[in-house]
Amino acid sequence: MRYFLHIGYDGSNYSGWQKQKRIQKTIQEVIEQTLFKLFKKEVTVYGCGRTDAGVHASQYALHINLDEAPVFDLKFRLNKNLPDAIAVFEIIEVNEGQHCRYDAVARTYDYFIHWKKDPVLIRHSSFYEHLVLDFDLMRKTAALILKAKDFRPLCKQPDLYDNTLCQISKCELFVNEEQGRLRFTITSNRFLRGMVRYCVFFLLEVGSGKMTLDEFEQILNQENRVFKKRPAHPNGLFLSRVEYPYLELNDSHHFIKMLKIGLE
Repeated sequence: MRYFLHIGYDGSNYSGWQKQKRIQKTIQEVIEQTLFKLFKKEVTVYGCGRTDAGVHASQYALHINLDEAPVFDLKFRLNKNLPDAIAVFEIIEVNEGQHCRYDAVARTYDYFIHWKKDPVLIRHSSFYEHLVLDFDLMRKTAALILKAKDFRPLCKQPDLYDNTLCQISKCELFVNEEQGRLRFTITSNRFLRGMVRYCVFFLLEVGSGKMTLDEFEQILNQENRVFKKRPAHPNGLFLSRVEYPYLELNDSHHFIKMLKIGLE
């Protein structure tokens, strides 16, 4: 029997989603350890994608295979035994051929930035002090990203992929100058490693005047291969939506809705 688990997590103190040798504190590892505690045997967890160290998910899907239906309330038991940073929202029985990663038709990431110091935001929004930004230029930068097809220049390890093509369906910037905050949101059929954080890096480079819009376009079009890039801070990034053709995940309880207030 196959089950999709719709979860959310605060990745602040974790080394990303994926289980790794010699690194125990990943989201996948902690969930597998908890399932072992409940079922007294190994249960492999398959995730809908990777998130880097320090990155969060307000909507994430994983699946597990069980020999038979649990005789206890699995959602309740998981939430009782998982750390506070990981929550299970829904458990949905699906067909055995349905896959949380390969069946996802789109994913959305939201990235939050603030430039006025705020202790409430610091874990879930990237603090860039003394920012002076041209938001019109940043919106034009986002428009270029929306039109792009090949994201090789905005990938951490492009040679890991057979191709670096992505179909971006949404790419927008929302700004609240009074709050000193902004939100960058992007939806695609797939994302490459580090891609969203590199998008944000270049948005800030253009917006702060360190790079022209034409220079960014040349990088994006691979006309200029000599440039430096570094990913934006991880803590402002959320995987916020995963879409399936046969399943609608409930988003009524997601923390990210509070972060979006004033940025919609």
